[in-house]
Amino acid sequence: MRTTFGEATVRLYHLDDVTEGGSATTLFYGPLDEALRLAAEQPEEVQEGLFIATDNDVVAYLDLIEG
Repeated sequence: MRTTFGEATVRLYHLDDVTEGGSATTLFYGPLDEALRLAAEQPEEVQEGLFIATDNDVVAYLDLIEG
């Protein structure tokens, strides 16, 4: 993910690869700080399918917090 800031507007979504073709469900749209807080509250199995999208990049939540 390119450099961003805590108040940057992002989309937090869950990518469900179980259903045919997968489906993306938006969980939150707003500041990055809040998206990260909400993502951390999700169960581990949900966190594995979470992604954060900015206006110019997408990153898996677990990759972001491990990096």
